Amino acid sequence: MSLPFPPPPEDRTLSPYTGYTRAHWEAAADSLLAAVAPYATADGALYHLPGDRTSWAGKLSDGLEGYARTLLLAAFRRDEKALERYADGLAAGTAGVWPRITDRSQPLVEAASIALALRLTRPLLWDRLDAPVRERAAGWLSDALTAEPWACNWELFPVTVGGFLREIGYEPEAASAAIDRGLDRIEPWYVGEGWYSDGPGRAFDYYNGWAMHLYPVLHAWLEQDPRLLDLYGGRLETHLADYALLFGSDGAPMHQGRSLTYRFATTAPLWLGALTGRTPLKSGETRRLASGALKYFLDRGAVDDRGLLTLGWHGPNEALLQGYSGPASPYWASKAFVGLLLPPDHEAWTAPEQPGPTDRTDAVTPVRPPNWLIQTTTSDGLVRLHNHGSEDVRYDPYYTRLAYSTVTEPSASYDNSVIVGEDPTRTDIEPLGTGEGWVASRHTAGGDARVTSVVLARGAAEVRAHRVTGAAPGTPVRITGWAAGEGARAELLPAVGLLDGPTGLTGTTGDGSTLFVALARLTGEQEPTPLAEMVSVRADGADGIVVTWSGGGGARVRLGDGADPVVEVNGG
Repeated sequence: MSLPFPPPPEDRTLSPYTGYTRAHWEAAADSLLAAVAPYATADGALYHLPGDRTSWAGKLSDGLEGYARTLLLAAFRRDEKALERYADGLAAGTAGVWPRITDRSQPLVEAASIALALRLTRPLLWDRLDAPVRERAAGWLSDALTAEPWACNWELFPVTVGGFLREIGYEPEAASAAIDRGLDRIEPWYVGEGWYSDGPGRAFDYYNGWAMHLYPVLHAWLEQDPRLLDLYGGRLETHLADYALLFGSDGAPMHQGRSLTYRFATTAPLWLGALTGRTPLKSGETRRLASGALKYFLDRGAVDDRGLLTLGWHGPNEALLQGYSGPASPYWASKAFVGLLLPPDHEAWTAPEQPGPTDRTDAVTPVRPPNWLIQTTTSDGLVRLHNHGSEDVRYDPYYTRLAYSTVTEPSASYDNSVIVGEDPTRTDIEPLGTGEGWVASRHTAGGDARVTSVVLARGAAEVRAHRVTGAAPGTPVRITGWAAGEGARAELLPAVGLLDGPTGLTGTTGDGSTLFVALARLTGEQEPTPLAEMVSVRADGADGIVVTWSGGGGARVRLGDGADPVVEVNGG
């Protein structure tokens, strides 16, 4: 464990997959809290972590972020000594140091962490404050009740602040109005089967777990409101059945979406399900997945030699940051420690670890709301996500590539793309359905061209079919596959309409529409069966293919002029 404190010894009897116990989680929390302490200002109101980077909110806001996100960690840890330091910071911050909460301002985000921490530790922190400090703090937080959020998970920050202020009796009517307004506003973004879009559109990523589910479920749990817990807890329970599929056997979460520098915050909904009893996972499975993710990052340099979380994934990595990423942004990873709210004798801590989905069996699982296909293989522990429904409001390689995995990251050379002409972008993604072993979508590429895509998968093998329309005859088309991965190798073979090229498979469009088909594989196996022996593909007219798997069964795919592709899966 790359932390200043020596880690506890591993327990391979209780935790045969990770060796981690509650003691490891406590040690990690203690180490992270100790490491940030020297970077607090003299009054404790701001935490200025080292580094040249400043978020677009500015240094003052970044310092508040450092205070708020590490306070949340201290709250989950119930660390009374640390909470005393944060009490001093609260007194100073609300005496004029902190920036005010205004419309769509970063302090609104941090107010939610502060309010949640104060609510969780009320007897240890809030109730011990002097009355003038409490009055100032409540007044500072109350601006969150009327500040306008961005139309996304930000709508839940006033909900979280409102829950605390209503509990302490401060402006209860305004607090109730903020709670009702925020919960009402996220409702149109619930797309069913446990999934939210993070705002209007089709933004599907980890914000489902560490924001869209976390805040409403914690609010319902703290309110002890059975109706709300049935509603939001029920959604969480449904979501976790899909969510559990997104972790590789080495603990790695899926490398997709934004704000990935929050790292093991991906485990927060796993623990939340155990905390509320709203989970389809066995207790030992919950801990296996959560501890696996924590260990994955600690073993790979997420914490530097000062004990600080870096801006990146393993170590520092500018490629996956956003403009709002400041030095303390990674400390939203504190959300992972919501599991410490569970008492030490809870089954999630005492039950032996049990295998997660990736440990148990090969699977190709359709996930309807985001229009994804999740492909898992136990021989190498890899998880691959075929994305035929997620996109951000702008072209973003972490949203708009055709596929992601637990061992690869989007490359600068446009992996997993259909490049029409010289344009690698994929916009206006239209989901066309997912089913047994397949997923389909349509998108814009190369200006006016439309690409209809179908992916079929079995084991680690993939068939990728793309029908290009709207491009001038003779337009070059390049198909790329997987980038190189950690301990995994990528393969891409031409099947229909393509030739091998130095940077992918290449072809050209004809009149009307042109069909391009490739075989692909990402595998960690040392000596896998040759890909060409696992699956065969033949053209079936101008717009169809017949797929035959070596183990039996197959599919007939038609990508004609109809609105949707037709995929007929045979047995086997």
